[in-house]
Amino acid sequence: MPYLDRDGDVFILYLGGRSEVDSQNQFNPDWVDEISAVLDEVEASTGPAGLVTTATGKFYSTGADLSWGMDNLDQVNAFIDRMQGLFARMLQLPLPTVAALQGHTFGAGAFWAMAHDYRIMRADRGFLCFPGVHIGATYSAGTVDLLAARLHPDALHQALTTGHRYGGDQALTAGLVHATASADELLSHAVDRAHRLAGTRGPTLGAIKNTMYARVLATLGSPMSGAEYQQWSAQPAMS
Repeated sequence: MPYLDRDGDVFILYLGGRSEVDSQNQFNPDWVDEISAVLDEVEASTGPAGLVTTATGKFYSTGADLSWGMDNLDQVNAFIDRMQGLFARMLQLPLPTVAALQGHTFGAGAFWAMAHDYRIMRADRGFLCFPGVHIGATYSAGTVDLLAARLHPDALHQALTTGHRYGGDQALTAGLVHATASADELLSHAVDRAHRLAGTRGPTLGAIKNTMYARVLATLGSPMSGAEYQQWSAQPAMS
């Protein structure tokens, strides 16, 4: 179960459970509910605040829970709507957000990371990837718009049409992340960045984000259809 720690004004959201070192932190209905409840707790706080998300071990998030999807094809479209709602919520959250990518970040996990204000990636290990082209899964208008708001068109084309796996240096060059750090320094760098911006928390920041990303938020809110016919049974190889 995802959980919160706190460092002064900065909340640290761990995507996996306290006793789980290498959880894949996959998106399924229960996990989305748990993340949403933690975000409720963060938003209910008062005063300056920032949010860092991270995980432990080999994975930040390997994306959608494809096994759940195969077992619940009749619910897949509605669930994708919920995932996109979570991306939208993060994109417009009225406090600064930083993703500290300590491990593999794939698919829906990568889109979730891109919805943060800032991304810092481990320099020496782990990949960030949008593997849809390799598993027969297309992308909704909302997720494409989300990534397009972050990347140069050439980088967007490569990321989505090739399924390239970006290591830290490549992700930095492509504009997928803002910085890289060693494993030992990654979290502290992310927390420091969130601390520096914690004073911006408030409705003004939320309003600015809503205006900046109005198109993305609108398309993320568009209902999904047809996803149940895609190949949910194959998963990208990870190492």
